[in-house]
Amino acid sequence: MSAAGLPLIEMLKTRMHFHQARQKVLAENVANSDTPGFKPQEIREPTFDRGGRAVGGSLGVARTNAAHIASTTGRPGIEEKNARRFETRPSGNSVSLEDEMLKVAQNQSDYQLAASLYQKSMQMLKTAIGRR
Repeated sequence: MSAAGLPLIEMLKTRMHFHQARQKVLAENVANSDTPGFKPQEIREPTFDRGGRAVGGSLGVARTNAAHIASTTGRPGIEEKNARRFETRPSGNSVSLEDEMLKVAQNQSDYQLAASLYQKSMQMLKTAIGRR
């Protein structure tokens, strides 16, 4: 059995991929903070079942019929965030730079935690098989 098949390793890899994708979305929000009519976007966090497999999260809903309503963003798992009314500028832009930068800092911290846990798990597996 490879290390990639272990539920903990797979969960940590999924979390790191989530944080990478979220960083991109948050950076786009900051970059478009002066674009008229731009609405900030957010990516849904993945959840895991008892077996450690990702369920929901950044996976989009399958459109099985042409009559179904398509995603407004065109990217699965990414949705426009509805801002409170007092945060929307007269240009229609609702990006709050302070909120976005706080999210960027928290996302970076969460990514570093997941990467550190992944590294420690791999070191533990190497030690267990005698390859230290």
